[in-house]
Amino acid sequence: MPKDQKKLKGLLLAGGKGTRLRPFTYTGAKQLVALANRPILFHAIDQLTACGITDLGIVVGETKEEVKAAVGDGSQFGASVTYIEQSTPLGIAHGVKIAEDFIGDDPFVLFLGDNILKEGIGRYVEQFRTGCHNSLVLLCPVDEPQNFGVAQLDGDKLVRVIEKPKDPPSNMAVIGIYFFDAHVFDAIRRVKPSARGELEITDTIQRLVDDGLDVRAEVISGRWIDTGKHDDLLEANHLILEDLEPQLSGRHDEASTIQGRVVLQEGAEVVNSHIQGPVIIGERTRIVNSFIGPFTSIYHDCLVADTEISGSVVLEHTRIEKVGHRIEHSLIGRNVEIRGHQRRPHGYELILGDYSKLHTP
Repeated sequence: MPKDQKKLKGLLLAGGKGTRLRPFTYTGAKQLVALANRPILFHAIDQLTACGITDLGIVVGETKEEVKAAVGDGSQFGASVTYIEQSTPLGIAHGVKIAEDFIGDDPFVLFLGDNILKEGIGRYVEQFRTGCHNSLVLLCPVDEPQNFGVAQLDGDKLVRVIEKPKDPPSNMAVIGIYFFDAHVFDAIRRVKPSARGELEITDTIQRLVDDGLDVRAEVISGRWIDTGKHDDLLEANHLILEDLEPQLSGRHDEASTIQGRVVLQEGAEVVNSHIQGPVIIGERTRIVNSFIGPFTSIYHDCLVADTEISGSVVLEHTRIEKVGHRIEHSLIGRNVEIRGHQRRPHGYELILGDYSKLHTP
């Protein structure tokens, strides 16, 4: 049956440990870190369901209970979710391999759960649905291709892909969004583990190419961020907040000023404070005698009092009070306490994991 008569399934990988984001991810799943007050994984699910892909499999690992509790059965997204447990993270291709029973003979989108693609995947889904090729691999030009899987192209056909080459054949990196038909499972069975003991998706794609299958590549036109590092998380938060639609469902008093694109979610309260958007303030969060600067997201059930914050991400159940310097370009985890005593005209850049406590001068 041609692809245009068959619905695609979605396969999301959410089993990684997030070691590059430590200490931010010591006590929680990296895919559930909230960007613009919505977990990264939810942004990926949104992009799939926006294209009518609602039959989803999620590969989970050590943090499976957290992911399951957050996503549930998928009904909040208008989707149906099947969980696939991966006892040990043995590579992206291994995550695909163990999902074969879920995928069956259907074509599917493989989406790494910590990727942000600003433009969405709609046109690539349509291209794969209506095309006759066996795989479609999305690419993005990067400054340091030696740190990525890199593609060599002949027109739009992929002829070679190499994992982290010392001498890259191009600057086109393979990003974490792929389209496959059922041929991929046979290819994975014939791929050997790499030197790091993993089944590499780049080796799998190369096997499809070597088998003479039609593997196409498309260079994305929008912004892509792999949220694997602290600066990447802040950049992705910035990227999402750029498109923020103002919505004041919470409350603010007459002594407060709200400027620019600001979202106050249900139950949020702003008292005697200045909010300069784009900013999103989460449910039941209180902002008191404070300045919240552009490109900041503060999640639910937080308190920020007598403090200045800008360009930062603050996760749930955190209290920040009387900090003497402006907090900027910072990642602050869940259930954190930051307390100070006086204000001075300097700034802090912080990366604080969950349940941290910091007392400033």
